[in-house]
Amino acid sequence: MKKEPYKLNTICTHTGELEDTQFKGAVSPLYMSTSYAYEGVEVKRYPRYFNTPNQVALAKKMAALEHAEAALIFGSGMAAVSTALLAFLRSGDHVVLQKTLYGGTYNFVVEEFPKYGISFTMTEGLSIADFQAAIQPNTKVIYIETPSNPLLTITDIKAVAELAKKHNLVSMIDNTFASPVNQNPIDFGIDVVIHSATKYLGGHSDILAGAVCASSGHIDRIFQLAKNLGGSLSDYTVWLLERSIKTLGIRVKAQNRNARRLAKFLNKHSDIAKVYYPGLKSHPGHELARKQMRGYGGMLSFELNEDIDIAVFLESLELIKPSMSLAGVESTILSPTKTSHSLLSAQERAVQGIADGLLRFSVGIEDKKDLIDDIEQAIEKAKKK
Repeated sequence: MKKEPYKLNTICTHTGELEDTQFKGAVSPLYMSTSYAYEGVEVKRYPRYFNTPNQVALAKKMAALEHAEAALIFGSGMAAVSTALLAFLRSGDHVVLQKTLYGGTYNFVVEEFPKYGISFTMTEGLSIADFQAAIQPNTKVIYIETPSNPLLTITDIKAVAELAKKHNLVSMIDNTFASPVNQNPIDFGIDVVIHSATKYLGGHSDILAGAVCASSGHIDRIFQLAKNLGGSLSDYTVWLLERSIKTLGIRVKAQNRNARRLAKFLNKHSDIAKVYYPGLKSHPGHELARKQMRGYGGMLSFELNEDIDIAVFLESLELIKPSMSLAGVESTILSPTKTSHSLLSAQERAVQGIADGLLRFSVGIEDKKDLIDDIEQAIEKAKKK
């Protein structure tokens, strides 16, 4: 009789775990060695080859979470992004990307691709026609990010995957904001799924890592480049990440609930000019998000009214931390203009619709009333006299 696949929380807790055969401990043992035997062994293990016991175990867990055949764990989200893209692109190739990308990815493409002779088109990505119009004879990859950072725009994953297959292109997605809890792009036909594991997968603001999930064939191609670029992750951090993922489902679902409640609160607030959250019916991508997401995520963005001093508002927050990065169990907030998208020019940010007054809010697992109270008191202090 065929065994049913494990459900989310069981995968998070058990898939890929290593057995402690010596002491029968309840958690995976940690193998810290950077030197392994090469004679009389089936696998010649070496950390830079992504095949130490802890690396292999965590890759199995990530592959299971994203419904993929295989995965690789990287030293950062950008190591995962850059290696995945460069594995499928050569000099003379072309790639289609959305304009609404994470600032680091956008900067990498704009600054580095010309050095490699790789051309690119940044499309609005508002419809499948935008992507279709951007495809050229030498296009090899379509790269999307949904929900996007920081405006939470929603892209039709299935339509992009079908378009890529029609033109024999590799489709890639940054699935960081959604996490495997809310969205599995491979189920919609996407070839390569990328994560900044620093965010929801780590979830405690203490891990820097990345992940790529795909078919065995695509992962092997990425590995051939990855072993030369050296973007592997130390086994101690791998072990910490495996521990953190055990609570991924519980954490993200709690953040989903809080974010939806906070988005509704902010959307009705007289001192808030605009709220970006796909869980709101007013969001232009709401219906599409309903079709391809199981939850709307813990991320939202909003703009304060002009009579609110943004700097004072941020300084007045007592519970919510003005802080870099996102997706920890604690709520954090930041200005994309000064952080995630600071490498973009003012004109480039304007093209993406990122106003200087935009604030990105990563909702944590605190009590919603405490978060609401904190926002209320900060707004009152920040009102211009």
